[in-house]
Amino acid sequence: MNKNSIIGGALIFLIIIGYSMWSAPSEEEVKEQRRTDSIARVEHANIVRQQIQDSIAFANRQDEQKSISSSQNEIIASPQNDSLAQELNFRKYGSFAAAAIGEDKDIIIENDVLKLKVSKKGGTITYVQIKNFRTYDTLPLILFDKNTADLSILLNDKHVETKDLYFEPVLNGMSNDQDSFYVAEGQNLTFSMRVYPNDNNGVVDRDRYLEFEYILSNNDYMLGFNLNMKGMYEYIMPGYSFMTMNWNMSMTGKEKDAEQERKQTTIYYKYKDADVDYLSEMDEEDSEELKTKVNWISYKQQFFSSTLIAENAFKSADISFNVNDGAHLHKYLQTMHTEFTIPLSGSDVEKFPMKMYFGPNKYKILSEYNMDLDQQIPLGWGFFLLQWINRYVTIPVFDFLSGFGWNYGIIILALTLLLKIALFPIAYKTYLSSAKMRVLKPEIDEIGAKFPKKEDSVKKQQATMALYKKAGVNPMAGCIPMLLQMPILFALFRFFPASIELRQQSFLWADDLSSYDAIFSWTQQIPLLSTFYGNHISLFTILMTISTILYTKMNNQMMSSSQQMPGMKTMMYLMPLMFLGFFNNYASGLSYYYFLANIITFSQMYFMRKFVNEDAIHAKLQENKKKPVKKSKFQQKLEDMAKQKNSLKK
Repeated sequence: MNKNSIIGGALIFLIIIGYSMWSAPSEEEVKEQRRTDSIARVEHANIVRQQIQDSIAFANRQDEQKSISSSQNEIIASPQNDSLAQELNFRKYGSFAAAAIGEDKDIIIENDVLKLKVSKKGGTITYVQIKNFRTYDTLPLILFDKNTADLSILLNDKHVETKDLYFEPVLNGMSNDQDSFYVAEGQNLTFSMRVYPNDNNGVVDRDRYLEFEYILSNNDYMLGFNLNMKGMYEYIMPGYSFMTMNWNMSMTGKEKDAEQERKQTTIYYKYKDADVDYLSEMDEEDSEELKTKVNWISYKQQFFSSTLIAENAFKSADISFNVNDGAHLHKYLQTMHTEFTIPLSGSDVEKFPMKMYFGPNKYKILSEYNMDLDQQIPLGWGFFLLQWINRYVTIPVFDFLSGFGWNYGIIILALTLLLKIALFPIAYKTYLSSAKMRVLKPEIDEIGAKFPKKEDSVKKQQATMALYKKAGVNPMAGCIPMLLQMPILFALFRFFPASIELRQQSFLWADDLSSYDAIFSWTQQIPLLSTFYGNHISLFTILMTISTILYTKMNNQMMSSSQQMPGMKTMMYLMPLMFLGFFNNYASGLSYYYFLANIITFSQMYFMRKFVNEDAIHAKLQENKKKPVKKSKFQQKLEDMAKQKNSLKK
């Protein structure tokens, strides 16, 4: 928040309560102050520049490097320069001028899963490494560092931010010189960084402070992050009931397929007592003003996230991201920005409790925090059936199979077998329905020959339905079981690409089941081909496509082709070819699953054809045709109503 924003806010406040606007500084006064500050900075720079030149000239007869070093030391030690530096700092930082000078040093805090660096300059976490994971090129997985992220609080209307101040490490209420901490099993660490104000004479007041407090446990990706203040209200935002905190981060690539990673990188957020929402991943830039209370904001990537959580909710937040097309894709994905509004009570002691999560987007881990953080994992939350299937069936079975320590290619095979066994009754009913349609095909062809003209299509349809009804065949019986399987297929379509368990897991020729399995790649951009297919060939996708085409051919042979809509057969063959381009850049684990599902379906159909006697089915249908047609209760009721109506007319 700049000076103009503060002035504008003050003016609005004064208008609301009926005060006049005469006390607000004018535009000319603001410009004059800025001009004065600029002149002071230029004058100071000229003085320092002249002193450097004098020192170099004085030491001209000595070694050049030594003379420069000596002159710089003289400048630093000069009482005149100390006075100028103090004056400049006081002009810029006011009550925090003493904290504007210090040593930029990192303090390491770590447990079994995280390595954090807290900088004395700014007092916040400037480095996060997730220990048990690596990037696609086997480097340590660093979520962010000093060059890619910063978190800072605006202290007053002098544009002072905490990121420009030097904090003092505090442990158990006392100043601390230790530069590293390790939290072992069963331990907790409470560590703080404090900044103190000073009076007009530069004397530091240690009874007043702003504090960032960190609480870290062993083997936990979540840590406590409390903003504590004592006696700081007049130094922070005098006259205001809130303060502003900014969180910026450039998201760096960590996965093999940077394009897919970018498409799954965005900002998630949760309103207090409301659902989780997010900015569109497909846009190159997006923003949202969250005007009501917000529980948490998360910078989410494909498999990892950095989340800031308020235990009592932020007052509001403005979030945005943008993509810099000029940056190298693997090094840079998006730039995130959030401006938080933190409520203040106006009391002498303030405490705003928060938490930070730096870790994997793993359902089991995120769901245990009971904060809806797991909804960042795209498991099909928009459709209740998909999320139920993944939450209560797929994930538990997948975790159970993972416990055996098998290769994840074998685990996917076992999962596919179990699902196919569970769905076998539905598949069997579908096959019986298609068998009944098949044995009736000669009679349906006779009806078609009886009504060859287009104008007789209604009579043809009526005769066909009458045949089905007389034989006791429901033409929709084969569609309903297929529809019942669709939610499971869609649920797994969401599950496999979002499963961090498959990340960097190899199987056969695939080196990463969460990404594409290229058996051949090229770098040259080929028009259309590179855009819609990619610059590589994924073998599992080809196998899936071939098996789908074979399944389609077998299914068409088994079904009555005369009952298919015109062009439907061609469309059924085109669909697998369309998916070839889409799945070529998708998770190879998903293509592998669909390939296995097709192979198992072939096997089921083969054995069902062996054991299902179609002659017996035909004989049964012929017997059904000899029986009187049973009317449903609804149909009988309609006929009774029609008879009653006719009798009343008479």
